[in-house]
Order: sequence, then structure tokens, then C-alpha cells
Amino acid sequence: MSVLPLVFTSGWASGINAYAVVLLLGIFGATGVTDEVPASLQRTDVLVVAGVLFLCEVVADKIPYVDSVWDTAHTFIRPLAGAVVAALLAGGDGSLSEIAAGAIGGSTALMSHLVKAGTRMAVNTSPEPFSNIAMSTVEDLGVAGVVTFALFHPVIAAGIAGTLLLLGLVILAFLASRIRRFLRRRAQRREEKRLTAPVSQWPDG
Repeated sequence: MSVLPLVFTSGWASGINAYAVVLLLGIFGATGVTDEVPASLQRTDVLVVAGVLFLCEVVADKIPYVDSVWDTAHTFIRPLAGAVVAALLAGGDGSLSEIAAGAIGGSTALMSHLVKAGTRMAVNTSPEPFSNIAMSTVEDLGVAGVVTFALFHPVIAAGIAGTLLLLGLVILAFLASRIRRFLRRRAQRREEKRLTAPVSQWPDG
């Protein structure tokens, strides 16, 4: 069977939480749950680094505004991780070239990342922590569930990932006004800091 469904699903999941994808695939491969995972993802150093970064994301992803800063910093990391994981998955399969797999995984990760980041901006227009915690928990459970399911039923999992991606893009379109409001607030805060910074540098009198 072609590795394409697994590549697509891993790309979608990487755009939401790349460290969870690497950690899950590595653990499943190292424990013998599946033989679809390349050895490079099963290395102890890779698992340790992915585990530490995953724990950092678990915390940062649940704090209002911090989650958006974290998403901004990962605009290039998540698509890159999606491309690398996809290329590695295709490397020993032969049904899909590594370049094509990397392109599919990276582009899918970028789209799902934009959905995640945009949705969080909309949520942060009401900066209470409960919405962020709920969103982050749903995302983590969704990634874990879909990636695990993809190892045993890759075609169905790819269909689920594609549906969730499409649904996310539709929701993002409806949240556009709230996202613009978030960006305006952030720009205002930056402008206020810029205007007050020179004053604070000079002592009174």
C-alpha cells in the first residue's frame, strides 16, 4: 500500500504539534508496535529532545497570548518537521519519492499550522485561560488519536485528517474578524510600549 495516506496524516498532525508526532511515531517504532517508522525517529536522543520540547509545548500552548507567540515561532518549524517526517516515512517505502513526500507533508503541515495559529488568535480576543486549555487539550488528543489510528488504518485516518483540515479552514474564514481584532490589539500594545519606553529610561528631574 502507498505511504501517501500516512504522509498526509503526519503532515496535518505536524502542523498542530510536530513534537507529539515525532514522539509518538518514535515510541511506536521503538516498542515494535509498527514497522512503518524509520529507525532515525526511534533514536533515543531524538525521543528525548522531542519529549522535552513536547512538554514545553504542552505548557506554552495553554497560556493566553503565549500560545500565539509560540505559534509564530513555529511557523517554519512545524512545516519543516512535517516535510522531514514525511520524507523519512517515504524513504524506505518506494511507493512515493522522498521529495514528493516532503512537499506533501510540509505543505499540509503549513496549512494546518495556519488554522491552529489563526484559531488561537481568535480565542485570545477573550484572554481567559479556560478556552486555551480546552483547545490545546482537544488538539493534543486529536493528534494522538489520528496518528495512532493512521498506523493501522492509514486511508481512513487520512480522510479524517483531510476533513478536519477543510473544516478548520472554513472555521478560520468565519473567525477572520476576531483574528483582525487580535492583531490590532497586539499592534496597539507594541505601539504603547514603544511610546512609553523612552520616557521610562530618563529619571524624573
